Amino acid sequence: MTTNNVAPVISVDHVSRWFGSVVAVSDITFDIKPGITGMLGPNGAGKTTLLRMMTGLAAVSDGNVTVFGEPVRANPPLYGRLGVMSEHETVYGFLKGRDFVRMMGRLRGVKDLDAAVERAIGYVDLAEAASRPMRTYSRGMRQRMRLAATLVHDPEVLILDEPLNGADPRQRVHFQALLRKLAAEGRTIVLSSHILEEVEQLADTVLLIVNGKLAASGDFRAIRVALDERPYHVLVVSDSPRKLAAEIDQLESVEAVNVDPDGKVVVLSRNVRDLQIELPRLAKAASISLRRVDPLDDSLESVFGYLVER
Repeated sequence: MTTNNVAPVISVDHVSRWFGSVVAVSDITFDIKPGITGMLGPNGAGKTTLLRMMTGLAAVSDGNVTVFGEPVRANPPLYGRLGVMSEHETVYGFLKGRDFVRMMGRLRGVKDLDAAVERAIGYVDLAEAASRPMRTYSRGMRQRMRLAATLVHDPEVLILDEPLNGADPRQRVHFQALLRKLAAEGRTIVLSSHILEEVEQLADTVLLIVNGKLAASGDFRAIRVALDERPYHVLVVSDSPRKLAAEIDQLESVEAVNVDPDGKVVVLSRNVRDLQIELPRLAKAASISLRRVDPLDDSLESVFGYLVER
């Protein structure tokens, strides 16, 4: 779906949100068009706060958020065009799945409620389980029934906070196929996640949120290139650290080598794949015993921190 000439559905313009002296979101600007947009970042990055401002559930401290060109805060008529699924499970275990979706449809003032409920449950492929209490569902099934409740009023915009939490691999595949189908119908979908691969498989556009700031945005492939180019630190423990450090320093894949006071070797490399191949060969040739080789920069925080500092 080409969206280059399509007007933004959601506009976030220099938005900030603070709680006392704590800045949760800092001067963020972006536009969201139809299709699937992934909001990616480590836990605590400010994603949920940002989503709450985009849905009108929280006020901005500064800046503006509009949906379909209208201010989203305190705008009840606009809420009928939004479907919001929060990160935390909000279901009553004693309710049957169908009754849960029906309740949400009634709260939304849906006309022809019976048909809308069955359509929404059919979307998530849970018709056979719809007559069971939700306490008997797996977590992944509860997430899917929550999505049905989010879809019951046929919203044009879906805001989904960590929607794949608790889903098993088969349910994830189904969930992803459903979101693609909904996007193909012309809807605008924003989903947050802290899992790189999850967003890469689904999103047309990615927003990287780190420490309340927008670290990067755009096509995932371009962001992947930036990630692949970043330097990595690798910890190497051996029986001859200084000898090993001298040998490693000759490798083309290595930018710097340091030996800490405990005799651990820390290697800085932009080509960890080559380093992983070269290191065992080098150690064997030099009769050095390798005890540990651990990447130090695999956490999401370090990945995003690199992008923020670029």
